[in-house]
Amino acid sequence: MCTIDDRVTRVAWLNRSTILYAGNDKWSIDPRVIILVNTPTQYSIMIQNVDVYDEGPYTCSVQTDNHPKTSRVHLIVQVPPQIMNISSDVTVNEGSSVTLLCLAIGRPEPTVTWRHLSVKGQGFVSEDEYLEISDIKRDQSGEYECSALNDVAAPDVRKVKITVNYPPYISKAKNTGASVGQKGVLSCEASAVPVADFQWFKEDARLATGLDGVRIENKGHMSTLTFFNVSEKDYGNYTCVATNKLGNTNASITLYGPGAVIDGVNSASRALACLWLSGTLFAHFFIKF
Repeated sequence: MCTIDDRVTRVAWLNRSTILYAGNDKWSIDPRVIILVNTPTQYSIMIQNVDVYDEGPYTCSVQTDNHPKTSRVHLIVQVPPQIMNISSDVTVNEGSSVTLLCLAIGRPEPTVTWRHLSVKGQGFVSEDEYLEISDIKRDQSGEYECSALNDVAAPDVRKVKITVNYPPYISKAKNTGASVGQKGVLSCEASAVPVADFQWFKEDARLATGLDGVRIENKGHMSTLTFFNVSEKDYGNYTCVATNKLGNTNASITLYGPGAVIDGVNSASRALACLWLSGTLFAHFFIKF
């Protein structure tokens, strides 16, 4: 806005050295530039749909009988943050290094922040366009959120998913007791990415569904070996093998009957566990030495 009075004989708006309006005459070819007010006391123009290229000095030039006068204003264009480039979802093996990129524009220049959206809640990671993770661990997998903020508008937010592959480890394998003629189920649970494939063995023989009245069922991280009609020959040690492209692991699981004594030594704690079953009565002893 340019304030004038009755002494003014000529008035004009300029952008740098380019005349936009002289009185009511439009010199600019930009259709977004229009005259807003032209009265004896005020002379104003308006730029519609302003963009960053409109930023800069604007001058109101006033001519009076005595001498010319100018009034200058500097237009600062603020631009909401916008993420222009961000890394794609990535899959890596545990122990690898990962670099994620998040490039954003805006005026003022936005602050870029990375956060890990883990199951434990949002965790601050870094305040930088680049997020570098060396020797990545399995618990660092998941979604990473890039946020660009400059207080002009709501932050622009995008997400990247990191999948961390790791070899299987068996997290649950429990010995099971069952009487002859009853149903018995051995279960084996393994954590792995990609999800592990399971195989069951008795001694060196691989087991399969339908052979010797057993059924093998794999669902995600769990595999079960079911005996629908337990016989004496079914008792013994079975091996659950979990495999993915990064490796394999195994666990020994025992199917036992009433009256069996199951013992095992834990070398880490140096403990001996004994379980005695007889009909419906049992006693469980745990001895450390």
